[in-house]
Amino acid sequence: MKPMLLTASEELPSTKDWLYEVKYDGFRCIIHWDKTGIQIMSRNEKELTNFYPEIVTFSEKAKDKIYPFLPLTLDGEICYLINNYKSNFSVVQTRGRMRNEDVILNSANKFPCNLIVFDLIRYKGLDISDYVLNERKALLKSLFEAIGFSTTIDYVKKGHIQLIDVFQKDQIAIDTVKIHGGEGVVAKHQSSTWDSSVRTTQWLKVKNWFYVTVILTKYDQENGYFHGSIYREDQLIEITVFKHGFSEQEFQTLVTFFKRNGRQVTSETWEMDPSICVDIACIDFDGKKLREPRFSKFRFDLQPEFVNWKTMIRQLNPIPEKVQVTHPDKPIWPKLNIDKDDYLYYLQHVSPYFLPFLKNRYLTAIRYPHGIPGESFYQKNAPDYKPSFIATKMEEDINYILCNNIETLLWLGNQVVIEFHIPFQTVDTHYPTEIVFDLDPPSVNEFSLAIEAAVMMKSIFDQFGLVSFVKTSGGKGLQVYIPLPKNAFTYEDTRIFTEFVCTFLCEQEPNWFTMERLKKNRGQKLYLDFIQHAYGKTIIAPYSPRGNEQGLIATPLNWEEINENLTPALFSLPQVIERLRINGDPFREFREVGEKQNFSKVLQNLKQLVEERKGK
Repeated sequence: MKPMLLTASEELPSTKDWLYEVKYDGFRCIIHWDKTGIQIMSRNEKELTNFYPEIVTFSEKAKDKIYPFLPLTLDGEICYLINNYKSNFSVVQTRGRMRNEDVILNSANKFPCNLIVFDLIRYKGLDISDYVLNERKALLKSLFEAIGFSTTIDYVKKGHIQLIDVFQKDQIAIDTVKIHGGEGVVAKHQSSTWDSSVRTTQWLKVKNWFYVTVILTKYDQENGYFHGSIYREDQLIEITVFKHGFSEQEFQTLVTFFKRNGRQVTSETWEMDPSICVDIACIDFDGKKLREPRFSKFRFDLQPEFVNWKTMIRQLNPIPEKVQVTHPDKPIWPKLNIDKDDYLYYLQHVSPYFLPFLKNRYLTAIRYPHGIPGESFYQKNAPDYKPSFIATKMEEDINYILCNNIETLLWLGNQVVIEFHIPFQTVDTHYPTEIVFDLDPPSVNEFSLAIEAAVMMKSIFDQFGLVSFVKTSGGKGLQVYIPLPKNAFTYEDTRIFTEFVCTFLCEQEPNWFTMERLKKNRGQKLYLDFIQHAYGKTIIAPYSPRGNEQGLIATPLNWEEINENLTPALFSLPQVIERLRINGDPFREFREVGEKQNFSKVLQNLKQLVEERKGK
C-alpha cells in the first residue's frame, strides 16, 4: 500500500471546511499493526521497522490495550523532532541508511525518532478509507486515548508514537511553523477520503521557504543547472545546483550572460568569477547542499564578498518577527570572536534542549550589557519595557520572567542575558523536581576532585537503584542530578538524602572533600554543598552559558565522559553546538526518568537509619 499524496500549493485555503497540520520533514510511512506487532513501510513500500527499534519498543508497551482494535493501518511520518513543529530530516535519513544492528541501536539511543500519526485507514480490520476525514480523525483520537498514547505532539518525549496536532486557522498554523522553522503546512478538506497512491487536491501542502543568497559560479548546458557558492574563510564553497524557479526570460538572460562573460571550460560548461548574486528558495541545508533549491530573484544590490557562511546560517535560521534585534555585531566574547548574532544562533540551536529546563521556572538572569568581560548584574524583576509576548508571574513581590518559548529566549539573548539560573521547582509546586549536588573544587586545577566525587556518587546512586545525570557547571566544577517525580517529595525529604550522601563522602575521603561553608577553612578540598539545594535557591540551567571569557557552557555529559581526560575547557559555545550534532543530548530522557524514579524506598530506608541513630 502506498500513501495518498499531497498537491503543492502557493497558498493555503482559508475556508472553514479545511483543517491544518504541520508538514514534518521526515519519512512518510504506512503502519500496519496486527497481533504479531507493528510494521512500518515507506512510501515506496520498503520496510523501515528494523531501522527504528525505539518505535517498536514503544509500541510493545501498548500491546495489551491495543489488542481489541487490531488489525490497524495508520498513515504517518517518522521524524526526529527538534521542537514540536520541526523535524531534522538528515537524522531520519542517516538512520534509514544504517545496516549494522549495533550501529542502529546506538543511534536509536542517541537520536530517538518519533512516529507522528495523522490518519487511520483500517480499524479493527475494517477498511475505513472511504470515511470522511473528520470521522477518521475522531476514531484515531479515541484509539490513542484508549491505548494511552499522546494525543498531542511533545518533542521532549523521544521515541514515542504521537498524534499530530490539528489547527483550525490557517494563519495560526503558518505563523507557528515560521517561528519554529518547520518545513511547511498541510491543508486537508474535512470531507476528504483516503485514496492510496492518488495525488489529491483535497490535501494541499505549502512550504515554508528559506531564502539563501549565493554567488553564481558555473553553468552546465548539458543538464541546464546553475551552480551557486558562498565564501567560507575566504574560500568559495559550492552549496547548491539548481535550474527551477526561473521565468523563460530570466533563464535565457542568465545563460547568455554566462556564455558572453564566463570562461568556457568544456564544450558544455562555463565558469564565471564572483559577480552575480541570487536568492535561492530552499527548505533546509543538509551540511553540504541546499535542499529543494529553486531560483527566487536576482540580488544586484549585493557584492559577492558579503555572501558568506555566517549570512547563510542566519538566513536559514531567521529570528522570529516578534523579536527585535539590536546591534547584532556587538562583541559578546571578544576573545572567541563571538558577537551577539552568533550568541543568538547558539540560543536558537540549543533551545530544544535548553527550554524544557527553563519552562515554568522563576528566572534569575545575569546580564552583561557590554559583553564579557564587563560589568554584570542580576535581574529578577521583568523590566517595564518587556514586550507583550513575555510571560511573567509574581512571587514574593517579584515579577519573574517565565522563559517558556523561543521568542522569550531570544529576547533575553538580545538583552545580553548570559547566565540563566533556575530554582529546583516549577511555578506550580513548592516541591523540587530534581536533586542537584554541586561539586565545587577550589579552582580548575583541582577539577580532578570533582571527577572523583562524581564517580563515587554515581556508584552510591547505582546501589540505591537511582538514575543520575551529570553536567559541567560551566566553571570549575561538576553538578550531579537526580530527577524526581513532580510534587512527590519535599525539600525536607531531599535534605535527608543530600546530607547523607555528602556526609558519607566526607567520611570516606576526608582529605579530599569537605562540607565547610567558609572558603578560607576549606583548604584545597572540594566543597560538597547540600545546603544550596533548598526552596528559593537556584542553580545554573543545563546549556546556559557562563560569564567567563572562555565562553563555557553548563554542559550535560554522558557518564562515560567522566574520566581523567575531562576538562571544562572542552565545552565552549561552538563546541557544544558540534557535540549536540554528533552525540545528541545526554539529558534527553531526564524528565521521563524522573517520573519513574523510585526515590520513596531510598528515602524510607534513610529515615529509618536516621531514627535509629537518634535512638542510639
